[in-house]
Amino acid sequence: MAAAVSRRPLVSGNWKMHHDHIEALHTVRDLGLRIKPGDVSSLDVTVHPPFTDLRTVQSLIDGERLPLGLGAQHCYYEDRGAFTGEVSPQMLARLGVAYVLVGHSERRQIFDMTDEAVALTLRAVLRHEMTPILCVGETEELRDAGATSSHLEAQVSDRTDRPRKRAGGAMVLAYEPIWAIGTVARPPSMTPKTRAPSSARWSPRWPGACPRALRIQYGGSVKGANAGELVDAPDVDGLLVGGASLDAAGFVDIIRAVSDCYRSSAA
Repeated sequence: MAAAVSRRPLVSGNWKMHHDHIEALHTVRDLGLRIKPGDVSSLDVTVHPPFTDLRTVQSLIDGERLPLGLGAQHCYYEDRGAFTGEVSPQMLARLGVAYVLVGHSERRQIFDMTDEAVALTLRAVLRHEMTPILCVGETEELRDAGATSSHLEAQVSDRTDRPRKRAGGAMVLAYEPIWAIGTVARPPSMTPKTRAPSSARWSPRWPGACPRALRIQYGGSVKGANAGELVDAPDVDGLLVGGASLDAAGFVDIIRAVSDCYRSSAA
């Protein structure tokens, strides 16, 4: 059963490079019709559409007062300049974006985003008073070599937690083991070598008691059928959902599974 904690669970839908602005409009409208007040009374929900959809989604969320937070999938760390093809954190903030994925595994692997660039991006997101969702995770090769802990520790190193003294409460940590993507996911509690995200909450690098406010999401083949089990694992405060968030009905199943888990833990 999920532990009774003061941290409010967060379920985030990362659409990746799916849904144009018309499809986004229909998906978010469908979400608005399906989500009931009780589904989100004890948790937060964010959607992270492609950049071209942000204005459409923001207008719908605000206009219809939907219980959704607007998220982005990435940004560059400079506010302006000759950076063709990039989007700045300042632009996102002015669009009403509240959450930004930082250092997603696909940005790291496909687009060669370094830990240094991740740290700069995290600071930029915080500077514009948005919440970064810092993504970490290890490959199957690292896991098999027993290097999971050192790799994850490096990804949450003090290069990323210097921006604010209250960094622990001002950001979210999303643990998405790369080897679990596209597989039958197992909860972190079933993988004892992957405790680094949880230990980050009590790491001396996090100033004061703030780390206890750090929310940790789990990602990796999340679906309605396994969402309750995944979020029931120790130190998991929500889920980062990929493909299953593209369909409104399927995403709401996940939201309800998380909500039911936390309601039962409070009973």
